[in-house]
Amino acid sequence: MEETKLFLITYFAAFIGVVPPGLVNMTVAKTCVEKGKKNGFYVAVGAGMVILIQAFIAVLLAKYIFDNPFIRRVILRAGLVVFCILAVYFFIQARQKKRIEHTRHKADANSVFKGMLIAALNVFPIPYFVAIAGAMNLGGGDLDYDWSLIISFAFAACLGSFTSLYLYVVLFDKIERKAKSFARYSNYFMAGLMLVLIVVALIRIFNS
Repeated sequence: MEETKLFLITYFAAFIGVVPPGLVNMTVAKTCVEKGKKNGFYVAVGAGMVILIQAFIAVLLAKYIFDNPFIRRVILRAGLVVFCILAVYFFIQARQKKRIEHTRHKADANSVFKGMLIAALNVFPIPYFVAIAGAMNLGGGDLDYDWSLIISFAFAACLGSFTSLYLYVVLFDKIERKAKSFARYSNYFMAGLMLVLIVVALIRIFNS
């Protein structure tokens, strides 16, 4: 009963958390535009694998993150560096005039690795899942590291995130109609998103 409740809450929290345009889902959509649906699906699969690990780590760290300012600062500063690098990358990509061809590339393992890399660079899910786990007292108290609950939490976070990413693959047809504009402006959007995250990270670093 406790596992079911935890699974459902975590699933919907993860699903909602990935619905807004972000690093991973925009990468999935861009891959669908540039390389086809199958490659986009594989990127989502690769991202889901990493999200599973991130959720598992988040549970194990939940009770320490809020009580240890040093760990919180390290995570924020690491994220700040990653956001800066990605902001520059996406801005350069947006400035380049690339021709978008609607050829269908053969789906392969490279797309899975791409999804894993992008998800690994996206540090936001860890504090997000830490917050969820902390709010549900999964790191201590009555639940006190029950492994069945930890596994349920991790898989729910993974499946909820993957479901949201899969929607981007399903909605690819609508995106494809304006592939060139989408590919260009999605890079501008991602660069802007990285700038927002940089500001947020800086504020949190100074406040901590």
